[in-house]
Amino acid sequence: MHKKLFVEQSILVNRKGPILLRDNARSHVSQFTIRKIHELGYETLKHPPYNTIVEFINSRTPDFYCNGIGTLVKRWKKCIESNENYFD
Repeated sequence: MHKKLFVEQSILVNRKGPILLRDNARSHVSQFTIRKIHELGYETLKHPPYNTIVEFINSRTPDFYCNGIGTLVKRWKKCIESNENYFD
């Protein structure tokens, strides 16, 4: 997986390897999976619990979302114009 990602989507792979998003699904917390991820040296990013997400959403104003959507459109255009090249 690491080699294929590095060749096909190198922007998704950091110096050590991909960063895997994991939650508390059984397949993500099994000892076998945890051991294999550790053995491969991959970094994991824990998914926040559902209640944290709900609290975050409820703490934002409508203006926050309007501004975010406006910014998203600008970023989409930048992605398209960059022709899949990296940009800041």
